[in-house]
Amino acid sequence: MQDKTAVEVGADGVAIVTINNPPLNLLSIDVMLSLKENIEGALSRDDVKAIVITGTKGKFSAGFDVTAFGGRQGKKTKRELGFMSIQFVTDTLEAARKPLVAAVEGPAFGGGLEIALACHARISTSSAQLGLTELQYGILPGLGGTQRLPRLVGLPKALEMILMSKRVDGREAQIISLVDAIAPADKLLGVAHHWALDIFERRIPWVISLYKTDKLESLEEARAILKSARREVQRQNPNVVHPLVCIDVIEKGIVSGPRNALWREAEALEELRQSSTCRSLVHIFFAQRQIFKIPGISKVKLMPRKISKVAVIGGGLMSSEIATMLVLRNYQVVLKHKNKTHLLDEISRIKGNLQNNVKNGKADQLCLEKSVSLLKGVVDYDNFNDVDLVIEAESEDLSLKQEIFANLEKFCPQHCIFSSNSSKFSLKLIGERTKCPNRIARIHFFCLSHVIPLMEIVRTENTLPQVVVDLIDLGRKMRKTPIVVIDRQGYTVNSMFVAYLHAAILLTEGGVDVYQIDQALKSFGMQLGPFRIIDIVGFQAFAENSKILVESLPDRSYKPKLISILQQEGHEGECNGKGFYKYDHCSKASQDPELRKYIEKARNISIATIASKLIKLSDAEIVEMILFPALNEACRIISEGIVIRSSDLDVASVFGMGFPSYRGGIVYWSNSFGSDYVYSKLERWAKEYGDFFTPCDYIVERSTKRISLANEIKRAKSQL
Repeated sequence: MQDKTAVEVGADGVAIVTINNPPLNLLSIDVMLSLKENIEGALSRDDVKAIVITGTKGKFSAGFDVTAFGGRQGKKTKRELGFMSIQFVTDTLEAARKPLVAAVEGPAFGGGLEIALACHARISTSSAQLGLTELQYGILPGLGGTQRLPRLVGLPKALEMILMSKRVDGREAQIISLVDAIAPADKLLGVAHHWALDIFERRIPWVISLYKTDKLESLEEARAILKSARREVQRQNPNVVHPLVCIDVIEKGIVSGPRNALWREAEALEELRQSSTCRSLVHIFFAQRQIFKIPGISKVKLMPRKISKVAVIGGGLMSSEIATMLVLRNYQVVLKHKNKTHLLDEISRIKGNLQNNVKNGKADQLCLEKSVSLLKGVVDYDNFNDVDLVIEAESEDLSLKQEIFANLEKFCPQHCIFSSNSSKFSLKLIGERTKCPNRIARIHFFCLSHVIPLMEIVRTENTLPQVVVDLIDLGRKMRKTPIVVIDRQGYTVNSMFVAYLHAAILLTEGGVDVYQIDQALKSFGMQLGPFRIIDIVGFQAFAENSKILVESLPDRSYKPKLISILQQEGHEGECNGKGFYKYDHCSKASQDPELRKYIEKARNISIATIASKLIKLSDAEIVEMILFPALNEACRIISEGIVIRSSDLDVASVFGMGFPSYRGGIVYWSNSFGSDYVYSKLERWAKEYGDFFTPCDYIVERSTKRISLANEIKRAKSQL
């Protein structure tokens, strides 16, 4: 236990207590007990005047180890985790008769920041990161953060930081009075020493955060602020309770006093830690970290090579979006198009994309000018001699793609990675005319790629591990979540997303109201309803992607009629103000009363015979009929070995489909009701509404095993 923290007493009487649990100095029960023992030991020594708490290797503490949340620990662990706030943080640290100063460098998150809040002063570097991030794990700050932070920075700022898990750097922390002073990293401990001694000598006020009141609003004002916060939480996410519990605990401290509220905070922490929301969010947390563990690659520990210059080949919406994303991340981009007129049009489209970022406040004019300067348009391969990566995003013409890849081998350097954004053809076919299959991969950006934070990296058995490592690094630098999958013809992860959208159209063509569907999925927790997504993507882009999936996987795809009918009537989505919704000049969506007649036309040529059955669906039934086909496709992807692990699809569903993270992702969510339930639903719908719903072999097999086991148990009981 002793090696989890260390103590050293200087000649000036200041004890340095160091949290020593690298690499992030995460907290645990053992770390907390070690810290408590060393703090109490230092407080009992006559030669110690004051204490400075810090962390090893430039990191204060990134908070509690997440494995402590969402699980089932023993009674002793539960109590220690829940009540450490009163027993140690409040009654030992904050109540100490000798001053304690936190010297913060690097991360101070969650419990790490809460320890610092209980100290009598906080000194940080300007680059330090501070935040109470517990709500992103389905819990609340449990070491006094709900009480101390509002008293230090004021209620509005505290609510913003806690409810949004917002982090602030040292400079901002000083402005809002979260830290008392800023110091360079090499002088941090020295400044903290001086502060500790100044407090000891009473040259600086001795501040007990828990009982500060100067930053708190009046009771009436505080209640109004908290009421507004509750309303906003319920508006944004009516399906989770932990933010509301957190607000209640904050209010209890203002109304009944902080000491009373600490006990309620500890109780609430324990209750929330055992909740399904916490378990789901913790699952997603670890699933996100698992995606970078690639068999045969991760253990080699290759370092990513630097990618500075990227060539994008194509001539359309996707290639311009890819180029836009790259220049915004400071990559040099060579944009190639075979036609000079079309090339100029595409450059104009990219500049328009960048200008929209300025209009939306996501960038300034200086950023726009810098991004434009990184872009160069060409009609040949003369500028490809020093590119590090090529992304081909041409039309779905196999011979054209093969010609492009053959040329790349002639004009690009030996280290250059060749990638395609195509989903229709296998990488083996695309690279058939090259002699370098080991540096070919697919980078698949999704429809609405500038919004969806998911990037699919497709590899073959020949793709070099170094190529995969380089592309993962590219994805992370582009602020994407990269999922590594195995190559196959047709969509991989995205087929799950398209199945979701196809299911929504099927229901509409069968009689269910478009706006009821969107509202039902939004109420379930999806970020956007399926029809709102199609509008944002645009009908043309969706139709092209849909066509590729139907052609690649005809035996398990639905062929929607409604999109082409709407396109014939001039509907293209949000881009022209006419989609499933109407849009004003501010892109505000409203229901379109004219939509009904086009839907009726689609029903007459599709599945009008089942309309009377589908019209009567409840919201819960709508959610299942739209999400179960996506789950069905996910199970096919798992069974075909396309993804490394099923949890990769949970991550993909959250970051690619907008599936609610507090439900743990689509596969994790399905485990709450079991494969036999999913199978029975899909089987019934397949008989009533067509082959689109036919359960895949993976679901059939899992369901059969569960049913067989249930029958065996039932038979065994009958024989007793």
